[in-house]
Amino acid sequence: MSGTNVSNGRGAQSTSEDDMVDITAGLQQAAAASATTPTSHGTFQLYEHGGRNSNASANSYIAQYFSSSAGSDKHNSVPELNANSVLTYEDMEPVELDPGDMEPLVNVDHVGDAVLFSGMSGDDDIPGIGQYDDFHTIDWQRDIARDRMRHRYIVKKRQDSIWDLIKGAHDAWSGWVCVLLVGVCTGIVAGVIDIGASWMTDLKFGICPQAFWLNREQCCWSDTDTTFDTGNCSQWLTWPQVLGGQREGPGAYIISYLFYIVWALVFAALSASLVRMFAPYACGSGIPEIKTILSGFIIRGYLGKWTLIIKVVGLILSVSSGLSLGKEGPMVHIASCLGNILSYLFPKYGRNEAKKREILSAAAAAGVSVAFGAPIGGVLFSLEEVSYYFPLKTLWRSFFCALIAAFILRSINPFGNEHSVLFFVEYNKPWIFFELIPFVGLGIIGGCIATIFIKANIFWCRYRKFSKLGQYPVTEVLVVTLVTAIIAYPNPYTRMNTSELIYLLFNQCGISNSDPLWWVPMYNYIQCIVMSSLRFFVTNDTLCVLCSDYNRNFTDVNSAIEKAAAGPGVYRAIWLLVLALVLKLVMTIFTFGIKVPCGLFIPSLALGAIAGRIVGIGVEQLAYNYPKVWLFSGECSTGDDCITPGLYAMVGAAAVLGGVTRMTVSLVVIMFELTGGVRYIVPLMAAAMASKWVGDALGRQGIYDAHIALNGYPFLDSKDEFQHTSLAADVMQPKRNETLSVITQDSMTVDDVETLLKETEHNGYPVVVSKESQYLVGFVLRRDLNLAIANARRTMEGITGQTIVIFAGTGNQPLSPPPCLMLNRILDMAPITVTDQTPMETVVDMFRKLGLRQTLVTHNGRLLGVITKKDVLRHVKQMDNEDPNSVLFN
Repeated sequence: MSGTNVSNGRGAQSTSEDDMVDITAGLQQAAAASATTPTSHGTFQLYEHGGRNSNASANSYIAQYFSSSAGSDKHNSVPELNANSVLTYEDMEPVELDPGDMEPLVNVDHVGDAVLFSGMSGDDDIPGIGQYDDFHTIDWQRDIARDRMRHRYIVKKRQDSIWDLIKGAHDAWSGWVCVLLVGVCTGIVAGVIDIGASWMTDLKFGICPQAFWLNREQCCWSDTDTTFDTGNCSQWLTWPQVLGGQREGPGAYIISYLFYIVWALVFAALSASLVRMFAPYACGSGIPEIKTILSGFIIRGYLGKWTLIIKVVGLILSVSSGLSLGKEGPMVHIASCLGNILSYLFPKYGRNEAKKREILSAAAAAGVSVAFGAPIGGVLFSLEEVSYYFPLKTLWRSFFCALIAAFILRSINPFGNEHSVLFFVEYNKPWIFFELIPFVGLGIIGGCIATIFIKANIFWCRYRKFSKLGQYPVTEVLVVTLVTAIIAYPNPYTRMNTSELIYLLFNQCGISNSDPLWWVPMYNYIQCIVMSSLRFFVTNDTLCVLCSDYNRNFTDVNSAIEKAAAGPGVYRAIWLLVLALVLKLVMTIFTFGIKVPCGLFIPSLALGAIAGRIVGIGVEQLAYNYPKVWLFSGECSTGDDCITPGLYAMVGAAAVLGGVTRMTVSLVVIMFELTGGVRYIVPLMAAAMASKWVGDALGRQGIYDAHIALNGYPFLDSKDEFQHTSLAADVMQPKRNETLSVITQDSMTVDDVETLLKETEHNGYPVVVSKESQYLVGFVLRRDLNLAIANARRTMEGITGQTIVIFAGTGNQPLSPPPCLMLNRILDMAPITVTDQTPMETVVDMFRKLGLRQTLVTHNGRLLGVITKKDVLRHVKQMDNEDPNSVLFN
């Protein structure tokens, strides 16, 4: 016959279970027809309705139907039908057949996802199937399909018994219970870290002899136990006092200097040693790796128990050492460790890598929530910065997890004040419209500072990685700590705790003649004097220049205006702040990336706050000295104190942090949650956008993306655009006319497969009908092949090197030995395919949006090559004139 028509009667472009039954019926009708009408050429064509491109699922099924039928008595009347037969969809009507009379490739009880992965309903028969090797990318589509089939099975069994109904309810609520536990544990751990870091930081300056486990604030509670009075605290002893000396003076300064350096070295050495001996993954921020893991990459042990323990202990030690680092980034890592560990209590998440990443996204939100006391900002941070796959239900669970974590932390109250935020501010003057100009200017400055930091830090980290310096991590930590302690101590702004410095820079110290609350700056001044008295080595006017910038008479509000000009204190403050800015920038460049737990949020905020305070003081003096300039005349009349330098510090902090991390929306929300300054959202937005634009213009990558690229992780950023005219055939491996490593569906022996695995290093192999035809059947992973063959040799009798391996068919064993090894359970029967003429723009979008680890390239249905995620990343870098060999993993 010249052509045999096979139709499913619907003209659908996808092949469902019913379509498979109809196709089989048509094939059997075609076989019956060919028994009486000999074919003239013995070929058939399958056209997809509406176009020439063949449906992969149907073609694979038909090819294997003929293959499995070739030796069957049922179809021996049609020997001319084979895998190369060509069929057409046209007018033939489907016939009613008993499913038991057919040999379908997939079980008729399965629908939809069964075609995607034929064996996932029973892959638990082989231990390890469905898992992934270290430093490999997960198959998002396969894992999601496995979860759908698991869910369908639970729903189907729910009506069978009360126990199955309970299991169904447990499955439905397991996600909420898991994120609840993650939030509770994250809040508790964050409270422990805050309290421990506070105590050990104060230990560098003195001790509470009556109860050494108390920090300075707890030791100095008054007799009524209701107020905290640092100005009159006889219970707290400085180290010179402990040794029998005086609180102040040259001798006390030297003793305190030495104690500061020694304690810093001890804390840093302990932290680095713990990391090196027990958990090397506990070093650094963790956010670059968390971003990579959430994109589908596997790093075994990075979210394990030992990493969690050492990260918590090491973070307390490293923060207490006085290094230029913060605990906010590591808190995201710690929360993710908790999410990973707790997910194993719920097999729905613990045994499915794609589902587990929903819990990890919620955990990342909880980490930022407890780090800053910003639950909404934490959710947006997880969405904008770290998460790759973020469905709507993950948004709800992230919000719930961040809420629980913030509530638990607030119950512990590590801040020790009446506010639930870290840097509470309360300015008594609103910002003025013309201030948008300096605010945008701060954004530009912040972007420049951030670019300098990123480029210098990446240069140093690359040098460390490829030089002998990387072989001595503890020594490097000790050297950086020693230099930091020596140069930081003389300057009061670099000596104090970084969070305390930021709070001081955010503070309001000005006064207005129209402000009835003239006692507010007086309170700040007294508070600053008290803080200075605790430093006991520096005169009060040196530390408190920020709060005594001006020679004002606080007892007479009306006379304050005549004395609002800056005195010597403000100029001394500016020089100290400039010096602190330079020192802080240099110290942070060399600190971020050393082998201790270290974050970047707080140092970035400090850099921006220092720069912002300097700009704020300058703008305030301009407005005071030149009130008739057109810029100030409309808003700042003569004598009005209309500029708040503390607000500039807050805006500058947002600018530098935004430039370093490239955050925008989540940054603004974090900042107003961090400070309580909701009314200053517009200045924060202006600075954040300006900072991002400048940063993107000077360097495309933020600090975390730069470290991902430095480590060679396979991270395909969804925010980048690919605009090149290359095709899939230009990127696929191997190139045209080169040998492609494939597995045939039913003609290779166990020895053949094992030889292929030894001679090649591919992560997976296409399965084809034959090496001559190259018609695609499916795709099988290298790990699954190894596990399946090893399991068969261990558990099955008669499996030898000459045993035939079959990937297609229903699994019917021959009546006589030798037996065949049926591996259709591990076969992905519907791999994602593209044609050789598909634009790489489309291929890159597919990898981003579908989370692919590979796609197969075909031409007229014949397999040509494979494109892996590594191939895509290397091609993108090559098109951007970057080193393609920097991508190390797939």
